[in-house]
Amino acid sequence: MAPIPPPRASGFTTTTPVPLYWAEYGPPDASPVLVLHGGPGASHDYLLPQMLALADANRLIFYDQRGGGQSKSADREAITWQTQVADVDVVIQEFSLDPATILGYSWGGLLAILFAIEAAAGRTRSRVAKLLLVDPAPVTAEYRREFEAEFARRQNSESLTRLREELAASGLRKSDPEAHRRRAFELSVAGYFADPGAAHDLTPFRVMARVQDSVWESLGEYDLTRRKQLDSVHVPALVIHGREDPIPLESSEAIARALHASLVAIDGAGHVPYVEQPAELFAAIRSFLAPAAPPPT
Repeated sequence: MAPIPPPRASGFTTTTPVPLYWAEYGPPDASPVLVLHGGPGASHDYLLPQMLALADANRLIFYDQRGGGQSKSADREAITWQTQVADVDVVIQEFSLDPATILGYSWGGLLAILFAIEAAAGRTRSRVAKLLLVDPAPVTAEYRREFEAEFARRQNSESLTRLREELAASGLRKSDPEAHRRRAFELSVAGYFADPGAAHDLTPFRVMARVQDSVWESLGEYDLTRRKQLDSVHVPALVIHGREDPIPLESSEAIARALHASLVAIDGAGHVPYVEQPAELFAAIRSFLAPAAPPPT
C-alpha cells in the first residue's frame, strides 16, 4: 500500500457549528471538487492515496464529516442526515465552491443526493453544479437490507471463516500486534471486494458506531425514489458502480434513471473500484469532469 502524501493545505472549518477537519490536494487554481467520504461515521483518509490520481487536474477538497475522523466531537447530540446536509452546505460556502461539483463515495454518494434534493427545493444556500456518485449507498431502505444480507453472506463464507480462524490461531496478536490489526481489518472488509485479497490495498479506517447508527436511524424507512424526490434534481450526473458490489446494482440503476444520468458498471470491481479497477474508474471520472468542448465556429 502506497503512503498517503501530506495535503497541500489542511485545517479546521471556522463557520460550521463544530470544527470539521479538511484537507486539500491538487493545484489551488484548478477546478474544485468536493469529495464526500463514506460511512457514515468514517473519515476521508481511506479514500487515499488512490483518489489523489484526480489531483493532477483538480483541486480536491476532502473533509471528515461530523462525528468521524478528526471531526470527532464530545457533543452527544444526535447526528442526523439533516445535520450532515447542513454541514455540506456550510462547507461549500466556506470554500467558495457554489455551485459545487460533488464527488460522493458510498454513504457520501447518498449524502450528495440528499443535499442535491434539498438544494433543488431551495432549502440550502448552495447549489450543485455536477454530481459524481461512486458506488452510492442504497437509495432505499429495502436495497440497504439486501446489501446487508449479501455482505453478511460473503463475510460468513467458508473461505473467509477459515482465514479468520487461521489468524486467531497464528499467534500474531502477541508476536506482531500491528500486523494482526492490519490483517483483522482486511478480513473485516473483504466482503466489499470482488477479490477479497485486494483489501490489503485499502487504507484502514474506523467507523464511529454512534454516528453511523444515528444517521441511519434518522433516515428511517427511506425511499428516495418515492414522490419523485430524485426527479427534482436537474444537474449533470454520473453514477459508477462495481458489478460485484454487495450493494445491488439495481439501486444505482434507479438513481441513474431518476437523474437522467449515465451509469458506468465496472467489471472486476466490488464496492471499492478505486482500489480494484482504478484505471477504468478514473477514466470515467476524468471524462465526466472534463470541460465541455467549445462549439465549432
